[in-house]
Amino acid sequence: MSEPTYVVALDQGTTSSRSIVFDNDQQVVGVAQREFTQFFPQEGWVEHDPREIWATQYGTMNEAVAASGIDPARIAAIGITNQRETTIIWDRATGEPIYDAIVWQCRRTAPIVDELTRRPGMTDHIKAATGLLPDAYFSATKIRWILDHVEGAQQRAEAGELAFGTVDSWLVWNLTGGAVHVTDVTNASRTMLYDIHKLDWDEEILRALDIPRAILPEVRSNSEVYGYANFMGRKIPVAGMAGDQQAALFGQGCFAVGDAKSTYGTGCFLLMNTGDRVVESQNGLLSTIASQVGGKTSYALEGSVFVGGSVVQWLRDGLGIISSSAESGKRAASVPDTGGVYLVPAFTGLGAPWWDMYARGTIVGITRGTTADHIIRAADEAIAYQVADLVDAMEKDTGTQLTALRVDGGATRDAFLMQFQSDILGKRVLRPRILETTALGAAYLAGFATGVWGSLDEISQMWSLGKEFGPAMDPAEADRLTSGWHRAVERSRGWATA
Repeated sequence: MSEPTYVVALDQGTTSSRSIVFDNDQQVVGVAQREFTQFFPQEGWVEHDPREIWATQYGTMNEAVAASGIDPARIAAIGITNQRETTIIWDRATGEPIYDAIVWQCRRTAPIVDELTRRPGMTDHIKAATGLLPDAYFSATKIRWILDHVEGAQQRAEAGELAFGTVDSWLVWNLTGGAVHVTDVTNASRTMLYDIHKLDWDEEILRALDIPRAILPEVRSNSEVYGYANFMGRKIPVAGMAGDQQAALFGQGCFAVGDAKSTYGTGCFLLMNTGDRVVESQNGLLSTIASQVGGKTSYALEGSVFVGGSVVQWLRDGLGIISSSAESGKRAASVPDTGGVYLVPAFTGLGAPWWDMYARGTIVGITRGTTADHIIRAADEAIAYQVADLVDAMEKDTGTQLTALRVDGGATRDAFLMQFQSDILGKRVLRPRILETTALGAAYLAGFATGVWGSLDEISQMWSLGKEFGPAMDPAEADRLTSGWHRAVERSRGWATA
Protein backbone atom coordinates (compact mmCIF):
# COMPACT_ATOMS: atom_id res chain seq x y z
CA MET A 1 0.00 0.00 0.00
CA SER A 2 1.49 3.34 -1.05
CA GLU A 3 2.02 6.13 1.45
CA PRO A 4 -0.64 8.86 1.46
CA THR A 5 0.01 12.25 -0.06
CA TYR A 6 -1.27 15.51 1.36
CA VAL A 7 -2.58 18.88 0.22
CA VAL A 8 -2.60 21.96 2.42
CA ALA A 9 -5.62 24.23 1.91
CA LEU A 10 -5.30 27.86 2.98
CA ASP A 11 -8.80 29.16 3.73
CA GLN A 12 -8.51 32.90 4.23
CA GLY A 13 -11.91 34.16 5.38
CA THR A 14 -13.45 37.44 6.42
CA THR A 15 -13.03 36.94 10.15
CA SER A 16 -10.37 34.24 10.42
CA SER A 17 -7.51 32.52 8.65
CA ARG A 18 -7.54 28.76 8.64
CA SER A 19 -5.37 26.01 7.25
CA ILE A 20 -6.47 22.42 6.74
CA VAL A 21 -4.31 19.44 5.76
CA PHE A 22 -6.18 16.84 3.69
CA ASP A 23 -4.89 13.45 2.66
CA ASN A 24 -5.63 11.94 -0.74
CA ASP A 25 -8.75 10.26 0.72
CA GLN A 26 -10.04 13.76 1.68
CA GLN A 27 -9.58 13.05 5.38
CA VAL A 28 -8.67 16.02 7.57
CA VAL A 29 -5.40 15.26 9.33
CA GLY A 30 -4.51 18.72 10.63
CA VAL A 31 -6.30 22.02 11.15
CA ALA A 32 -5.54 25.40 12.71
CA GLN A 33 -7.49 28.64 12.79
CA ARG A 34 -6.93 32.18 14.06
CA GLU A 35 -9.33 35.10 14.14
CA PHE A 36 -7.93 38.50 13.22
CA THR A 37 -8.88 42.11 13.86
CA GLN A 38 -11.89 43.77 12.25
CA PHE A 39 -11.58 47.55 11.89
CA PHE A 40 -14.63 49.81 11.54
CA PRO A 41 -13.19 53.32 11.11
CA GLN A 42 -16.56 54.88 10.27
CA GLU A 43 -20.16 53.78 9.88
CA GLY A 44 -20.35 51.30 7.01
CA TRP A 45 -16.55 51.04 6.65
CA VAL A 46 -14.73 47.72 7.16
CA GLU A 47 -10.96 47.19 6.99
CA HIS A 48 -8.37 44.50 7.69
CA ASP A 49 -4.61 44.75 8.19
CA PRO A 50 -3.03 42.88 5.23
CA ARG A 51 0.02 42.07 7.35
CA GLU A 52 -2.19 40.41 9.95
CA ILE A 53 -3.98 38.46 7.22
CA TRP A 54 -0.64 37.10 6.04
CA ALA A 55 0.72 36.48 9.53
CA THR A 56 -2.35 34.56 10.68
CA GLN A 57 -2.54 32.57 7.45
CA TYR A 58 1.12 31.57 7.46
CA GLY A 59 0.96 30.87 11.18
CA THR A 60 -1.99 28.50 10.82
CA MET A 61 -0.28 26.71 7.93
CA ASN A 62 2.66 25.92 10.19
CA GLU A 63 0.37 24.92 13.05
CA ALA A 64 -1.85 22.67 10.92
CA VAL A 65 1.11 20.80 9.43
CA ALA A 66 2.70 20.45 12.85
CA ALA A 67 -0.58 19.16 14.32
CA SER A 68 -0.91 16.60 11.55
CA GLY A 69 2.46 15.07 12.33
CA ILE A 70 3.09 14.39 8.66
CA ASP A 71 6.41 14.51 6.84
CA PRO A 72 6.44 17.82 4.88
CA ALA A 73 8.04 15.88 2.03
CA ARG A 74 4.63 14.22 1.49
CA ILE A 75 2.88 17.57 0.81
CA ALA A 76 2.04 17.59 -2.88
CA ALA A 77 0.65 21.09 -3.16
CA ILE A 78 -0.85 24.16 -1.52
CA GLY A 79 -4.31 25.39 -2.51
CA ILE A 80 -5.76 28.81 -1.71
CA THR A 81 -9.32 30.00 -1.22
CA ASN A 82 -10.16 33.46 0.02
CA GLN A 83 -12.65 36.13 0.91
CA ARG A 84 -13.41 37.72 -2.44
CA GLU A 85 -13.52 41.39 -3.53
CA THR A 86 -11.42 42.56 -0.55
CA THR A 87 -8.86 44.95 -2.00
CA ILE A 88 -5.14 45.35 -1.21
CA ILE A 89 -2.58 47.58 -2.92
CA TRP A 90 1.09 47.20 -2.06
CA ASP A 91 4.55 48.45 -3.03
CA ARG A 92 6.20 46.05 -5.48
CA ALA A 93 9.69 46.83 -4.18
CA THR A 94 9.05 46.46 -0.46
CA GLY A 95 5.91 44.30 -0.38
CA GLU A 96 4.38 46.75 2.10
CA PRO A 97 0.68 47.65 1.76
CA ILE A 98 0.05 51.34 1.11
CA TYR A 99 -3.30 51.19 2.93
CA ASP A 100 -5.32 48.68 4.93
CA ALA A 101 -7.35 46.10 3.02
CA ILE A 102 -10.80 47.45 2.17
CA VAL A 103 -13.16 44.56 2.88
CA TRP A 104 -15.91 43.36 0.56
CA GLN A 105 -18.52 44.44 3.11
CA CYS A 106 -17.31 48.07 3.09
CA ARG A 107 -19.79 50.68 1.81
CA ARG A 108 -17.48 53.71 1.62
CA THR A 109 -17.32 53.73 -2.17
CA ALA A 110 -21.08 54.01 -2.75
CA PRO A 111 -20.67 57.64 -3.96
CA ILE A 112 -18.07 56.50 -6.52
CA VAL A 113 -20.53 53.88 -7.75
CA ASP A 114 -23.27 56.51 -7.98
CA GLU A 115 -21.03 58.77 -10.07
CA LEU A 116 -20.02 55.86 -12.31
CA THR A 117 -23.61 54.83 -12.99
CA ARG A 118 -24.55 58.38 -13.99
CA ARG A 119 -22.36 57.97 -17.07
CA PRO A 120 -24.51 57.07 -20.08
CA GLY A 121 -24.42 53.36 -20.86
CA MET A 122 -21.94 52.45 -18.13
CA THR A 123 -24.32 50.35 -16.02
CA ASP A 124 -25.32 48.31 -19.05
CA HIS A 125 -21.69 47.90 -20.09
CA ILE A 126 -20.61 46.73 -16.64
CA LYS A 127 -23.44 44.20 -16.49
CA ALA A 128 -22.81 42.92 -20.02
CA ALA A 129 -19.02 42.63 -19.67
CA THR A 130 -18.56 41.54 -16.06
CA GLY A 131 -21.89 39.90 -15.24
CA LEU A 132 -22.10 42.12 -12.17
CA LEU A 133 -24.26 45.03 -11.08
CA PRO A 134 -22.44 48.25 -10.14
CA ASP A 135 -22.00 48.15 -6.37
CA ALA A 136 -19.54 49.10 -3.64
CA TYR A 137 -19.27 45.37 -2.91
CA PHE A 138 -16.77 44.81 -5.70
CA SER A 139 -13.07 45.68 -5.91
CA ALA A 140 -13.05 48.29 -8.69
CA THR A 141 -14.24 51.32 -6.74
CA LYS A 142 -12.19 50.26 -3.71
CA ILE A 143 -9.07 50.53 -5.88
CA ARG A 144 -10.16 53.99 -7.01
CA TRP A 145 -10.70 55.08 -3.39
CA ILE A 146 -7.22 53.99 -2.29
CA LEU A 147 -5.56 55.67 -5.26
CA ASP A 148 -7.49 58.85 -4.43
CA HIS A 149 -6.71 58.89 -0.72
CA VAL A 150 -3.06 57.80 -0.48
CA GLU A 151 -0.70 60.62 -1.44
CA GLY A 152 1.13 59.93 -4.70
CA ALA A 153 -0.57 56.57 -5.22
CA GLN A 154 -2.01 57.35 -8.66
CA GLN A 155 1.36 58.42 -10.03
CA ARG A 156 3.12 55.42 -8.51
CA ALA A 157 0.45 53.09 -9.92
CA GLU A 158 0.91 54.56 -13.39
CA ALA A 159 4.66 54.09 -13.06
CA GLY A 160 4.19 50.39 -12.28
CA GLU A 161 5.48 50.70 -8.73
CA LEU A 162 2.32 49.37 -7.08
CA ALA A 163 0.46 46.06 -7.25
CA PHE A 164 -3.24 45.45 -6.71
CA GLY A 165 -4.64 42.14 -5.66
CA THR A 166 -7.51 40.46 -3.96
CA VAL A 167 -6.50 38.32 -0.99
CA ASP A 168 -5.48 35.36 -3.18
CA SER A 169 -2.93 37.55 -4.99
CA TRP A 170 -1.59 38.86 -1.68
CA LEU A 171 -1.09 35.34 -0.31
CA VAL A 172 0.64 34.05 -3.45
CA TRP A 173 2.91 37.10 -3.53
CA ASN A 174 3.99 36.44 0.04
CA LEU A 175 4.22 32.64 -0.31
CA THR A 176 6.55 33.03 -3.31
CA GLY A 177 8.63 35.81 -1.77
CA GLY A 178 7.28 38.40 -4.19
CA ALA A 179 8.11 36.35 -7.29
CA VAL A 180 4.53 35.88 -8.52
CA HIS A 181 1.76 38.46 -9.04
CA VAL A 182 -1.28 36.52 -10.21
CA THR A 183 -4.97 36.02 -9.58
CA ASP A 184 -7.36 33.40 -10.88
CA VAL A 185 -10.38 33.83 -13.13
CA THR A 186 -12.93 33.47 -10.32
CA ASN A 187 -11.40 36.22 -8.19
CA ALA A 188 -10.84 38.39 -11.28
CA SER A 189 -14.51 37.99 -12.15
CA ARG A 190 -15.44 39.63 -8.82
CA THR A 191 -13.46 42.83 -9.28
CA MET A 192 -15.98 44.53 -11.64
CA LEU A 193 -13.01 45.03 -13.98
CA TYR A 194 -12.88 41.67 -15.77
CA ASP A 195 -14.72 40.75 -18.96
CA ILE A 196 -15.98 37.22 -18.29
CA HIS A 197 -16.64 36.64 -22.01
CA LYS A 198 -13.29 37.83 -23.42
CA LEU A 199 -11.43 36.60 -20.30
CA ASP A 200 -9.44 39.82 -20.05
CA TRP A 201 -9.43 43.06 -18.09
CA ASP A 202 -11.98 45.51 -19.52
CA GLU A 203 -10.37 48.63 -20.94
CA GLU A 204 -13.56 50.74 -20.88
CA ILE A 205 -14.13 50.25 -17.16
CA LEU A 206 -10.43 50.78 -16.41
CA ARG A 207 -10.58 54.11 -18.29
CA ALA A 208 -13.80 55.16 -16.57
CA LEU A 209 -12.22 54.66 -13.15
CA ASP A 210 -8.72 55.76 -14.24
CA ILE A 211 -7.17 52.53 -12.96
CA PRO A 212 -3.76 51.81 -14.56
CA ARG A 213 -3.52 48.35 -16.05
CA ALA A 214 0.05 48.19 -14.74
CA ILE A 215 -1.17 47.43 -11.20
CA LEU A 216 -3.30 44.44 -12.19
CA PRO A 217 -2.21 40.82 -11.69
CA GLU A 218 -1.90 38.22 -14.43
CA VAL A 219 -5.08 36.13 -14.62
CA ARG A 220 -4.60 32.35 -14.51
CA SER A 221 -6.77 29.23 -14.35
CA ASN A 222 -7.94 27.67 -11.08
CA SER A 223 -5.78 24.56 -11.24
CA GLU A 224 -2.14 24.95 -12.27
CA VAL A 225 1.24 25.58 -10.67
CA TYR A 226 1.59 29.34 -10.11
CA GLY A 227 4.87 29.25 -8.24
CA TYR A 228 6.62 27.64 -5.30
CA ALA A 229 6.50 28.32 -1.58
CA ASN A 230 9.54 27.79 0.58
CA PHE A 231 8.00 25.92 3.50
CA MET A 232 9.79 23.94 6.19
CA GLY A 233 12.89 23.81 4.02
CA ARG A 234 11.07 22.52 0.95
CA LYS A 235 9.73 24.05 -2.26
CA ILE A 236 6.04 23.20 -2.47
CA PRO A 237 3.94 24.09 -5.53
CA VAL A 238 1.11 26.57 -5.04
CA ALA A 239 -1.22 24.91 -7.51
CA GLY A 240 -4.89 25.74 -6.88
CA MET A 241 -6.75 28.96 -6.29
CA ALA A 242 -10.37 30.10 -6.26
CA GLY A 243 -12.59 32.60 -4.51
CA ASP A 244 -14.32 31.06 -1.53
CA GLN A 245 -17.73 30.55 -3.12
CA GLN A 246 -16.41 29.02 -6.32
CA ALA A 247 -14.12 26.81 -4.25
CA ALA A 248 -17.15 25.61 -2.28
CA LEU A 249 -19.02 24.87 -5.53
CA PHE A 250 -16.03 22.79 -6.63
CA GLY A 251 -15.72 21.14 -3.24
CA GLN A 252 -19.40 20.13 -3.37
CA GLY A 253 -18.77 18.41 -6.70
CA CYS A 254 -21.23 20.68 -8.53
CA PHE A 255 -19.77 20.04 -11.97
CA ALA A 256 -23.02 19.47 -13.92
CA VAL A 257 -25.32 22.16 -15.29
CA GLY A 258 -28.03 22.89 -12.69
CA ASP A 259 -26.01 21.73 -9.68
CA ALA A 260 -26.30 24.28 -6.87
CA LYS A 261 -24.95 24.86 -3.38
CA SER A 262 -25.39 27.43 -0.63
CA THR A 263 -22.54 28.35 1.69
CA TYR A 264 -23.31 29.73 5.16
CA GLY A 265 -20.32 31.71 6.32
CA THR A 266 -19.90 35.38 7.22
CA GLY A 267 -22.31 35.94 4.32
CA CYS A 268 -24.46 33.44 2.45
CA PHE A 269 -23.82 32.61 -1.18
CA LEU A 270 -25.92 30.52 -3.53
CA LEU A 271 -24.26 29.37 -6.77
CA MET A 272 -25.67 27.32 -9.62
CA ASN A 273 -23.46 25.86 -12.35
CA THR A 274 -24.66 27.05 -15.78
CA GLY A 275 -21.99 25.24 -17.79
CA ASP A 276 -20.41 27.05 -20.72
CA ARG A 277 -23.32 29.50 -20.93
CA VAL A 278 -23.45 32.90 -19.25
CA VAL A 279 -27.00 33.29 -17.92
CA GLU A 280 -28.04 36.92 -17.57
CA SER A 281 -30.26 37.35 -14.54
CA GLN A 282 -33.53 39.25 -14.63
CA ASN A 283 -33.99 38.88 -10.88
CA GLY A 284 -31.01 40.54 -9.21
CA LEU A 285 -28.50 37.70 -9.41
CA LEU A 286 -24.98 37.90 -10.81
CA SER A 287 -23.29 36.03 -13.64
CA THR A 288 -19.83 34.90 -12.71
CA ILE A 289 -17.10 32.40 -13.56
CA ALA A 290 -17.47 29.10 -11.71
CA SER A 291 -14.10 27.63 -12.67
CA GLN A 292 -11.49 27.25 -15.37
CA VAL A 293 -9.96 23.80 -15.22
CA GLY A 294 -8.22 21.89 -17.99
CA GLY A 295 -8.79 24.67 -20.49
CA LYS A 296 -12.58 24.66 -19.95
CA THR A 297 -14.34 27.70 -18.50
CA SER A 298 -17.61 27.11 -16.64
CA TYR A 299 -20.00 29.82 -15.47
CA ALA A 300 -22.45 30.22 -12.61
CA LEU A 301 -25.38 32.28 -11.43
CA GLU A 302 -24.76 33.69 -7.98
CA GLY A 303 -26.83 35.26 -5.25
CA SER A 304 -24.90 37.05 -2.52
CA VAL A 305 -26.13 37.81 1.00
CA PHE A 306 -23.78 40.17 2.84
CA VAL A 307 -24.68 39.23 6.42
CA GLY A 308 -25.28 35.55 7.10
CA GLY A 309 -23.47 33.86 9.95
CA SER A 310 -22.01 37.19 11.00
CA VAL A 311 -25.43 38.16 12.41
CA VAL A 312 -24.80 35.46 15.03
CA GLN A 313 -21.35 36.94 15.67
CA TRP A 314 -23.11 40.29 16.22
CA LEU A 315 -25.46 38.70 18.76
CA ARG A 316 -22.35 37.50 20.60
CA ASP A 317 -19.97 40.43 20.27
CA GLY A 318 -22.32 43.37 19.65
CA LEU A 319 -25.33 42.65 21.84
CA GLY A 320 -23.72 40.15 24.21
CA ILE A 321 -26.90 38.05 24.44
CA ILE A 322 -25.13 34.79 23.59
CA SER A 323 -21.73 33.62 24.76
CA SER A 324 -20.87 31.50 21.72
CA SER A 325 -22.10 31.00 18.17
CA ALA A 326 -23.08 27.41 19.00
CA GLU A 327 -25.57 28.75 21.54
CA SER A 328 -27.74 30.49 18.95
CA GLY A 329 -29.50 27.41 17.58
CA LYS A 330 -30.35 26.09 21.05
CA ARG A 331 -31.72 29.46 22.17
CA ALA A 332 -33.68 29.85 18.92
CA ALA A 333 -35.30 26.44 19.42
CA SER A 334 -36.20 27.28 23.02
CA VAL A 335 -39.16 29.42 21.88
CA PRO A 336 -41.93 28.21 19.53
CA ASP A 337 -41.61 31.21 17.22
CA THR A 338 -40.27 34.78 17.15
CA GLY A 339 -43.43 36.29 18.61
CA GLY A 340 -43.85 38.26 15.39
CA VAL A 341 -40.33 39.72 15.45
CA TYR A 342 -38.28 40.00 12.25
CA LEU A 343 -34.62 41.01 12.14
CA VAL A 344 -33.24 42.24 8.82
CA PRO A 345 -29.41 42.17 9.12
CA ALA A 346 -28.71 44.82 6.48
CA PHE A 347 -25.70 46.05 8.45
CA THR A 348 -23.76 46.82 5.28
CA GLY A 349 -26.67 47.19 2.87
CA LEU A 350 -28.58 44.44 1.08
CA GLY A 351 -27.16 42.21 -1.62
CA ALA A 352 -29.15 40.01 -3.97
CA PRO A 353 -31.88 40.25 -5.01
CA TRP A 354 -32.36 43.78 -3.63
CA TRP A 355 -28.98 45.49 -4.23
CA ASP A 356 -29.56 48.40 -1.89
CA MET A 357 -26.30 50.01 -0.72
CA TYR A 358 -28.27 52.28 1.61
CA ALA A 359 -30.37 49.68 3.44
CA ARG A 360 -29.58 49.25 7.13
CA GLY A 361 -30.37 46.71 9.82
CA THR A 362 -33.89 46.66 11.22
CA ILE A 363 -35.79 44.84 13.97
CA VAL A 364 -39.58 45.08 13.68
CA GLY A 365 -42.54 43.58 15.52
CA ILE A 366 -41.15 44.07 19.04
CA THR A 367 -43.68 44.02 21.90
CA ARG A 368 -43.39 44.13 25.67
CA GLY A 369 -43.30 40.34 25.59
CA THR A 370 -40.26 40.17 23.29
CA THR A 371 -37.29 38.40 24.87
CA ALA A 372 -33.67 37.90 23.91
CA ASP A 373 -34.59 34.40 22.70
CA HIS A 374 -37.12 35.85 20.25
CA ILE A 375 -34.44 38.15 18.83
CA ILE A 376 -31.95 35.29 18.59
CA ARG A 377 -34.52 33.18 16.76
CA ALA A 378 -35.34 36.10 14.43
CA ALA A 379 -31.63 36.44 13.62
CA ASP A 380 -31.31 32.73 12.83
CA GLU A 381 -34.46 32.78 10.72
CA ALA A 382 -33.20 35.85 8.82
CA ILE A 383 -30.33 33.79 7.44
CA ALA A 384 -32.80 31.25 6.03
CA TYR A 385 -35.15 33.89 4.61
CA GLN A 386 -32.30 35.54 2.74
CA VAL A 387 -31.21 32.25 1.18
CA ALA A 388 -34.82 31.48 0.25
CA ASP A 389 -35.00 34.81 -1.61
CA LEU A 390 -31.91 33.75 -3.59
CA VAL A 391 -33.39 30.35 -4.44
CA ASP A 392 -36.60 32.00 -5.63
CA ALA A 393 -34.68 34.40 -7.88
CA MET A 394 -32.52 31.59 -9.27
CA GLU A 395 -35.52 29.41 -10.09
CA LYS A 396 -37.15 32.32 -11.92
CA ASP A 397 -33.98 33.01 -13.92
CA THR A 398 -33.35 29.43 -14.95
CA GLY A 399 -36.89 28.07 -15.10
CA THR A 400 -35.60 25.11 -13.09
CA GLN A 401 -37.03 24.09 -9.72
CA LEU A 402 -34.41 22.84 -7.30
CA THR A 403 -35.38 19.54 -5.74
CA ALA A 404 -32.69 19.74 -3.07
CA LEU A 405 -30.05 22.19 -1.91
CA ARG A 406 -26.51 21.21 -0.98
CA VAL A 407 -25.25 23.32 1.92
CA ASP A 408 -21.90 23.91 3.61
CA GLY A 409 -20.09 26.28 5.92
CA GLY A 410 -19.82 26.71 9.65
CA ALA A 411 -23.42 27.83 10.25
CA THR A 412 -24.76 24.56 8.85
CA ARG A 413 -23.83 22.95 12.16
CA ASP A 414 -26.91 24.77 13.52
CA ALA A 415 -29.60 22.09 13.19
CA PHE A 416 -32.38 24.59 13.94
CA LEU A 417 -31.25 26.81 11.08
CA MET A 418 -31.00 23.92 8.63
CA GLN A 419 -34.47 22.61 9.54
CA PHE A 420 -35.99 26.07 9.26
CA GLN A 421 -34.25 26.50 5.90
CA SER A 422 -35.84 23.29 4.65
CA ASP A 423 -39.23 24.37 5.99
CA ILE A 424 -39.17 27.81 4.36
CA LEU A 425 -37.90 26.43 1.04
CA GLY A 426 -40.15 23.39 1.04
CA LYS A 427 -37.13 21.43 -0.21
CA ARG A 428 -34.63 18.91 1.07
CA VAL A 429 -31.44 20.38 2.49
CA LEU A 430 -28.39 18.15 2.13
CA ARG A 431 -25.48 18.68 4.49
CA PRO A 432 -22.31 16.81 3.43
CA ARG A 433 -20.08 14.78 5.69
CA ILE A 434 -17.33 17.39 5.28
CA LEU A 435 -18.75 20.83 6.06
CA GLU A 436 -15.60 22.74 5.16
CA THR A 437 -16.08 22.29 1.44
CA THR A 438 -14.54 25.68 0.68
CA ALA A 439 -11.15 24.46 1.90
CA LEU A 440 -11.80 21.07 0.32
CA GLY A 441 -12.42 22.75 -3.05
CA ALA A 442 -9.08 24.55 -2.83
CA ALA A 443 -7.41 21.24 -1.97
CA TYR A 444 -9.09 19.50 -4.92
CA LEU A 445 -7.95 22.22 -7.34
CA ALA A 446 -4.35 22.03 -6.12
CA GLY A 447 -4.36 18.24 -6.00
CA PHE A 448 -5.87 17.98 -9.48
CA ALA A 449 -3.03 20.12 -10.87
CA THR A 450 -0.38 17.94 -9.24
CA GLY A 451 -1.84 14.49 -9.87
CA VAL A 452 -3.21 13.73 -6.40
CA TRP A 453 -6.65 13.26 -8.00
CA GLY A 454 -6.86 12.22 -11.62
CA SER A 455 -10.27 13.40 -12.83
CA LEU A 456 -13.33 15.46 -11.98
CA ASP A 457 -15.38 12.24 -11.92
CA GLU A 458 -13.11 10.89 -9.20
CA ILE A 459 -13.58 14.09 -7.19
CA SER A 460 -17.36 14.12 -7.73
CA GLN A 461 -17.71 10.56 -6.47
CA MET A 462 -15.98 11.45 -3.21
CA TRP A 463 -18.94 13.60 -2.07
CA SER A 464 -20.91 11.95 0.74
CA LEU A 465 -24.04 12.95 2.65
CA GLY A 466 -23.77 13.77 6.33
CA LYS A 467 -27.39 14.64 7.18
CA GLU A 468 -30.59 15.38 5.28
CA PHE A 469 -33.24 17.85 6.48
CA GLY A 470 -36.76 17.57 5.04
CA PRO A 471 -39.59 20.14 5.14
CA ALA A 472 -42.03 19.70 8.05
CA MET A 473 -43.89 23.04 7.96
CA ASP A 474 -47.28 23.62 6.34
CA PRO A 475 -46.59 25.46 3.06
CA ALA A 476 -49.27 28.05 3.88
CA GLU A 477 -47.46 28.86 7.12
CA ALA A 478 -44.15 29.14 5.27
CA ASP A 479 -45.77 31.59 2.82
CA ARG A 480 -47.21 33.64 5.69
CA LEU A 481 -43.84 33.90 7.42
CA THR A 482 -42.06 34.79 4.18
CA SER A 483 -44.60 37.53 3.46
CA GLY A 484 -43.84 39.06 6.87
CA TRP A 485 -40.12 38.89 6.10
CA HIS A 486 -40.61 40.84 2.88
CA ARG A 487 -42.58 43.52 4.74
CA ALA A 488 -39.67 43.85 7.16
CA VAL A 489 -37.14 44.07 4.31
CA GLU A 490 -39.06 46.98 2.79
CA ARG A 491 -38.75 48.89 6.06
CA SER A 492 -34.96 48.51 6.00
CA ARG A 493 -34.44 49.77 2.48
CA GLY A 494 -32.94 53.16 1.70
CA TRP A 495 -32.57 53.97 5.41
CA ALA A 496 -29.11 55.56 5.17
CA THR A 497 -30.45 58.20 2.75
CA ALA A 498 -33.74 58.82 4.54
